[in-house]
Amino acid sequence: MLSYIARRIVYVIPIVLSVALVCFLLVHITPGDPLVAVLPADDSQELANQLRAMYGFDRPLPVQFGLWLWRALNGDLGNSIATGRPVLAEVIRAVGNTAMLAVAAAMIGFTFGLLFGLIAGYFRDTWVDKLATSFAIAGVSMPHYWLGMVLVIIFSVELNWLPAVGAGSGGSQAWAWDWEHLRYLILPAITSSVIPMGIVTRTVRALTGDILSQDFVEALRAKGLREKGVFGHVVKNAAPTALAVMGLQLGYLLGGSILIETVFAWPGSGLLLNSAIFQRDLPLLQGTILVLALFFVILNLLVDIAQAAIDPRIKRA
Repeated sequence: MLSYIARRIVYVIPIVLSVALVCFLLVHITPGDPLVAVLPADDSQELANQLRAMYGFDRPLPVQFGLWLWRALNGDLGNSIATGRPVLAEVIRAVGNTAMLAVAAAMIGFTFGLLFGLIAGYFRDTWVDKLATSFAIAGVSMPHYWLGMVLVIIFSVELNWLPAVGAGSGGSQAWAWDWEHLRYLILPAITSSVIPMGIVTRTVRALTGDILSQDFVEALRAKGLREKGVFGHVVKNAAPTALAVMGLQLGYLLGGSILIETVFAWPGSGLLLNSAIFQRDLPLLQGTILVLALFFVILNLLVDIAQAAIDPRIKRA
């Protein structure tokens, strides 16, 4: 097992370097001047050159990438062009808020996705299966930003049960795990959970139906094993694939949704990316994309290790 983990970690290194290169190049090939957010309207060419030299934009791209990567490896992602604050501090605060939203959405989406998937798989081709599958298809097909606006209209505007936007009266910095603040988390968490719930439901339904049709299940029942024991074998055989799907969906949730966080003004990485894009804030944009990409890579590494621990066949392969 240790050799498998070491091998997976070695495979991750070139992926991380490739991700860093793509993050760096993507924001440089887009048109526009990154210093337009801080340069005054009547700026002189001398001032513009000084600022470009200060941020390193006057150097060749390979040199810029090498310096940026070296500083990033040492925990320095630079300073935001728009605010002047350290990018790492901005990103950590935003990613923490997104992680809180992602975990809440994952708990909702994965719980109901597993429940609906198992029920649909066990009662395949019945009205129960059709109902659960309809929920799954609706969840995958429905635009989540539209659902967010509908939930705001119903529960915030019409019923006045839940707040529409923000993370509390004091913002995310004054967050506390009490009902007064958790109320702000409910609507964005439900909205974010819809797509993962639909994908997990459809995946688990297909896995459950396929496993129940295999010969070893009939053999277990023929030997007199109770349905509870058969259910345990079904879950164990479906777990590796379901875990991989849930890991990917959690990665997407941790990546943040610009549209959902913008609709609910949730101070997460999606909203931070949105502001960085519109302000053409290259250091902030690069740092946010890099941190989110690293989260995704590390999460997939952990999922691979968990799969190998659950199913030894993966490790031997």
